[in-house]
Amino acid sequence: MPEGITPKTESLFTGDSVGVKVCGITTGEQAQQIVALGADAIGVNYWPKSKRYIEPARACEWLSSLDSKVIRVAVFVNPTDDELRSVFDSGCIDFLQLHGDERSDRVNSLIQEGLPVFKALGVKDRTMLDGATDFEGKTLLLDAYAPVEYGGSGETMDWSLGAEAVRQWPDREIILAGGLKPDNIADAIRQVNPAGVDVASGVESFPGMKDLDLVKAFIKNARKA
Repeated sequence: MPEGITPKTESLFTGDSVGVKVCGITTGEQAQQIVALGADAIGVNYWPKSKRYIEPARACEWLSSLDSKVIRVAVFVNPTDDELRSVFDSGCIDFLQLHGDERSDRVNSLIQEGLPVFKALGVKDRTMLDGATDFEGKTLLLDAYAPVEYGGSGETMDWSLGAEAVRQWPDREIILAGGLKPDNIADAIRQVNPAGVDVASGVESFPGMKDLDLVKAFIKNARKA
């Protein structure tokens, strides 16, 4: 592994219960509040076209204070390798989520380099799920298919495909995303049995601003399931 690249862990979630990631956070105050409510991971969106975009240097100002308190994930869409290395070298991020059109050979090369990247896939049908086999790495995030939005669309993926992925890859950490919210998260977990769940629009007042009551309910219902 190249000097300076020291991933803390291979998996986002290391506990026995289903992990909860709250994505699209844009302020340090909300990040602290969401961590206090019990989130296992938080996500910041570094794709400039996202409704939840935050400039990396600005996010780093408050992400640095959360080191060892929560898993910090940066979400990218079709970034350059240099962008990924720069963000990871900042010390403000633990994992790099690739949510664009990144091919498996490139993702696998980054993993072999030692960067803590994982692929997020929008899954429309079984054929697209089969394509996930080509991606290396412990963690795989499955989202609803929304090629224009690249995540955060509020659309729900086919949970039966998520359950199939869990059965097909028992040694992988499958994270379920797409259209999750407080009133459906328990059913989603029971049907899919993922290692973790990822929510953005389902707990928002508007894009980038979370409703803390919804976050609290989401986490509570996920834990119950």
